[in-house]
Amino acid sequence: MSEINGTLNGMPITARAGQTVGAALVAAGITSWRSTAKTSRPRGLFCGIGVCFDCLVTADGVPNQRACAMPMRDGMVLETGMGERPDA
Repeated sequence: MSEINGTLNGMPITARAGQTVGAALVAAGITSWRSTAKTSRPRGLFCGIGVCFDCLVTADGVPNQRACAMPMRDGMVLETGMGERPDA
């Protein structure tokens, strides 16, 4: 399986082709990439199917993207801590 590359907050991250962003982050040992607005509690993958909002990232400049449902693309630029839950 081929590898693809991107960045998370400017740091390189490698993923397997076909992995979601969430799966790539967890495989890289990153389990939390967002904090709750009110209490700053760490969040990452929770439901894994796009129902909750715990895994939000900014992807290629677009905030509030669910990492668990978004395929990782070569050259993807990911950022943490920039999006809030749309319903918060």
